Amino acid sequence: MVSVSSFTVRVALIGVILVSWLALGVHAFEPGAADNPGDNVAPAAQPGQGDANAAAPAPEQQMASPAETPEQKAIPLQEQILGIPRRLAPGVLIRIPPDVQVSETHNRQDIVELVTADPQLEWARNVDFRRDVYCLEFEFKLPRLIAVDLPQPSGRLQRKAIWYMVYRVTNRGGALRPVPEDDGTYRVEAVDVPVLFVPTFYLEARTPAGEKRYPDRVIPLAKPLIQMREDPAIRFFDSTEIARTLQVGQSVWGVAMWEDIDPAIDKFSILVVGLSNAYTWVDPPGAYKAGDPIGQGRVFQRKILKLNFWRPGDEFIVKESQVRFGQPGTVDYEWIYR
Repeated sequence: MVSVSSFTVRVALIGVILVSWLALGVHAFEPGAADNPGDNVAPAAQPGQGDANAAAPAPEQQMASPAETPEQKAIPLQEQILGIPRRLAPGVLIRIPPDVQVSETHNRQDIVELVTADPQLEWARNVDFRRDVYCLEFEFKLPRLIAVDLPQPSGRLQRKAIWYMVYRVTNRGGALRPVPEDDGTYRVEAVDVPVLFVPTFYLEARTPAGEKRYPDRVIPLAKPLIQMREDPAIRFFDSTEIARTLQVGQSVWGVAMWEDIDPAIDKFSILVVGLSNAYTWVDPPGAYKAGDPIGQGRVFQRKILKLNFWRPGDEFIVKESQVRFGQPGTVDYEWIYR
């Protein structure tokens, strides 16, 4: 009996020793438990924790789409939105910011009708004219080309290449208004006002045969094709439909179209009239004579946005992919008076 008891105790002791060694062995092979850290895979960092020896990954930069700048998003006309509009990639919609200058809120002119009738009327000379000035934001895609079958006077259809430009206009506010002071001077303050938008578009180019000017055309058969290509969820207005008053923050989509463009043109400009109400006028010396109608000979010039484009190609193969914004040796766009 004594020998059996001794044997039982020895077996139990051996079992305890084996269990202890097995526990130590498992712990020794846990990740990160070895003496040499290079022999093990580092544990994954938990959220909010990082490895002090490893460089933190650079945060991914999100580029804002030009269609979503500036900070306040434009409010589209509900009648134009037919579904969920496509999200444009950055740079597809080129933005021209509004341009308003304090110098545009006033100008000094003689009232030639009065000065001509009586040169002694000194108060009619160098009169200071003041007015509110606004400017709308203009965004556009590069001009594109689409083939459309158009009816001819003969009654037959003829396939023509139609140039078009999709654009969006937004009233961002910030009009300038001169306010009279008690001492007779003026201060200029920024105000938000509704703006009546009535646009006109011209495509101009210089050719060996002279300067060519193409006004915007309304082409009903081209509009459905353009809408399907650009965005079926947006109803694009042509120049006869788009005229309306834009409230502050409101935007409207439109499309300008041109027909029978000379394929030999490689440098051209698109003039956008109606974005600003700034203007100048000049009364040429001697243009008005006593007894003439009021304003006889007066020359008015409106502020116009001029977009310059370049198509490095020839007249035999005309592709829209050749169109570039800007021209060699000149600015991409400018505000002019004409």
